[in-house]
Amino acid sequence: MNHRRRPGFKAYGYLGLLIIVTSEVMMFLKVEPFYTLHTPICWSGLILFVDALIFKLKGESFIASRTWEFLLLLPISIGLWYIFEFYNLFLHNWHYVGLPASRIYRYFGYAWSFATIWPAILEVAELVESLGLYRRVKISPVKPSRAGLFTPILIGFTFLLIPIVFPSRYWAVLVWTGLVLFLDPINYLAGGSSLLRDFKHGNPRRFLNLLTSGLICGIFWEFWNYWAGAKWVYTVPILENMRIFEMPVIGYLGFLPFALECLVMYSTVTLVLRHFLKLDWYLLREGTSAADI
Repeated sequence: MNHRRRPGFKAYGYLGLLIIVTSEVMMFLKVEPFYTLHTPICWSGLILFVDALIFKLKGESFIASRTWEFLLLLPISIGLWYIFEFYNLFLHNWHYVGLPASRIYRYFGYAWSFATIWPAILEVAELVESLGLYRRVKISPVKPSRAGLFTPILIGFTFLLIPIVFPSRYWAVLVWTGLVLFLDPINYLAGGSSLLRDFKHGNPRRFLNLLTSGLICGIFWEFWNYWAGAKWVYTVPILENMRIFEMPVIGYLGFLPFALECLVMYSTVTLVLRHFLKLDWYLLREGTSAADI
């Protein structure tokens, strides 16, 4: 009788837990670099742990099975986050405090922090998918017409343009939703991975996985950021004094569409790599792309 061997828990998952615990202790003791870089250190640990857990549940994971794609995602994550930093020049919704005096150290911290954002969202979304929280959820198929797709594209483009033309701290919601409205229909029309294509097949599960990931990641981001020496501080103009950690309560809602944006923006990047640079994720590593979690 053949018994299929169950996947083991990858050793780097234990390393991830050790990194988190070590950073927590050293941060409270204000030992460098753990105090200043507490947030990216802990996120690196959590990404390792979550990936190992996914491998245990599924027998494959982002780091273990799609290593090159994961490594490419790190600089992609940095570049994509700078789009939001650009918009913050007009929104003034957050700023950084406690930054190192050394410019090299400071930008190293920026790069490390920003490199963990997309991996975190996609890894946690894949963990939610692996746990099967929404595996029975279905919807009636949605069949968007090609002509009808230009409406959300136009709305999304308008949302993204308004904060630049008319700067205001109140336009954050336009940025956190505009990229989904603008890019996802384009991904769909270009034949790429898209939430609209999921809905076309009556599948809302990836959408729900991402929303859940956004909320989970948002809580961890704000928890670790609150205690760190170098951190971001929000100036959200609505219910600004009602905070959980550094984030005004209403701001946590922004993590939900942000997770959708992470997937949609990454899907767009994969399309660009495939069609313009002739680079296909299949050539990097056989397996499902993170854009298809």
